[in-house]
Amino acid sequence: MNRPRVSVLLPARDAADTLSPCLRSIARQTLPDFECIVVDDGSRDATAEQVADVARQDPRFRLVASPRRGLVHALQTGLAECRGDYVARMDADDVMHRARLARQVVRLDAEPGLSGVGTRVRLFPSGAVRDGMRRYRGWLDGVLSPEDVAREAFVECPIVHPTLCLRREVAQTLGYRDLGWPEDYDLILRLLAAGHALAVLPERLLLWREHEGRLSRTHASYAQPRFVACKAAFLAEGFLGEADDYVLWGHGDTGRALRRALAALGKRPTHIVELHPGRLGQRIHGAPVVPPDALRALRPPRILVSVAGEKPRGEIRDALAAMGFDEGRHYLCAA
Repeated sequence: MNRPRVSVLLPARDAADTLSPCLRSIARQTLPDFECIVVDDGSRDATAEQVADVARQDPRFRLVASPRRGLVHALQTGLAECRGDYVARMDADDVMHRARLARQVVRLDAEPGLSGVGTRVRLFPSGAVRDGMRRYRGWLDGVLSPEDVAREAFVECPIVHPTLCLRREVAQTLGYRDLGWPEDYDLILRLLAAGHALAVLPERLLLWREHEGRLSRTHASYAQPRFVACKAAFLAEGFLGEADDYVLWGHGDTGRALRRALAALGKRPTHIVELHPGRLGQRIHGAPVVPPDALRALRPPRILVSVAGEKPRGEIRDALAAMGFDEGRHYLCAA
């Protein structure tokens, strides 16, 4: 059989209510040279029947039955079946723009140095979208270039997973892991740690469905402490891999959570940078609280900025640059 340009990797469990528009959006792609691997993760509704009906009419679609063993197992099962030059993720409750695959293939064909590309998203239905998701979507809109993705990787997940299209050999080499934290964020951080360049197309090529039953709202692996644990593990192995000490800028909710997670891995701050006058001169878990200007004399080799909000992070970046600190080499933002 000829190798398709793209393999669409689509895990599904009990997705009968949303699967039909998802499959139609894939079938109508302007790039016709694709296969769609739908892995049914032990559904107890009509998911398998819907996929089988589509596959009978369109041989580009293939149903792969799997025991009810969870998302990561379904992803790994489907990934092993992918034959395309590229693997494009998709979720059963989302809808593709009809040009999505074509535009991602054009970008990846044109830039061999890119291992993968995502796209911007549009949230729907609008009445179900919470303020937090709107802020996240707005932040995502500023992440486009490989430099953006690498710089922002420890703030939030910089690419919406169901928009990601990877070179097949890269996807199959890294695969998916179940470590009790988000498998999509884990994959992005492993890609970056391995030196892979990732970018995001500026077009909104995915309708990203917001609803109370989505896995990111219901599964323990996607709770905020598990995101923090994931960040801490990669920071401890990477940016902080050669030193147990660092300076932490910010000790609000975000900074405290990160400090605790890193302490469990043997990484502790020597100083904590704060602006609040009531904290200056105090100690937090043995670390002196100092003002930003103290960094000029301390010249620490590693600084973690753990402050929520784009505007405050931008101001801190400007301040650190004025002191001669380089982002990525001397400091990282990890909100």
